[in-house]
Amino acid sequence: MINVTIWNEFKHERNSKNVRKVYPEGIHKAIGSFLDSDDINITYATLDMESCGLTDEVINNTDVLFWWGHMAHNEVPDEIVTKVHDAVLKGMGLIVLHSGHESKIFKSMLGTACNLRWRDNDRERVWCVNPGHPIAAGIPESFELPQEEMYGEPFGIPNPDDIIFMGWFAGGEVFRSGCTFTRGCGRIFYFQPGHEEYPIYYNENVQKILKNAVKWAAPTRKLDSLACVHAAEKPEK
Repeated sequence: MINVTIWNEFKHERNSKNVRKVYPEGIHKAIGSFLDSDDINITYATLDMESCGLTDEVINNTDVLFWWGHMAHNEVPDEIVTKVHDAVLKGMGLIVLHSGHESKIFKSMLGTACNLRWRDNDRERVWCVNPGHPIAAGIPESFELPQEEMYGEPFGIPNPDDIIFMGWFAGGEVFRSGCTFTRGCGRIFYFQPGHEEYPIYYNENVQKILKNAVKWAAPTRKLDSLACVHAAEKPEK
């Protein structure tokens, strides 16, 4: 059994009628609906919950943490970020989605600004450039998202361990849309598709990628010792 916690700000869905039409129960519930299985146990956490839903008990019992944030990155307390950061170093998997590239936790784990170029409402073709990677299992050579927010290079991240997906947009931009990193004993996957105004998380290929990512990021064991914590990351230059 893999214990998955899905963290979501849960602000857009409550503040925007258009977003609420796409994700009436929230992006976190949409993701949980296709991840939930006999092999995966789901916990939901949102910004307005006590400790942002990430109490010590929740973090300690989480094998893989999803993170979707956009408009309220700065509202996440630093002490919560520190606890999540330490949990990843000890072996918890972290899957950061779409605009989570600007989150405190992603920047903390990678040690860079993680900035990029962006533009509203474009068409994206996602290319699988590393088909042998476990996260790419069962994914076609490419698939199209009719509407998506354009993210474009340069992307201010350290060199990834693996680039699995590349996004191409109708405006001609390209983007490293699926990347992996290792920090301490924890595995991190960043996946770009997932703008709140479009039904990205209902796409069967996106769902398959995220299911694969859970299995890939789940730790074989999490350490109680500080061995991995002291194996602090040094992002490549």
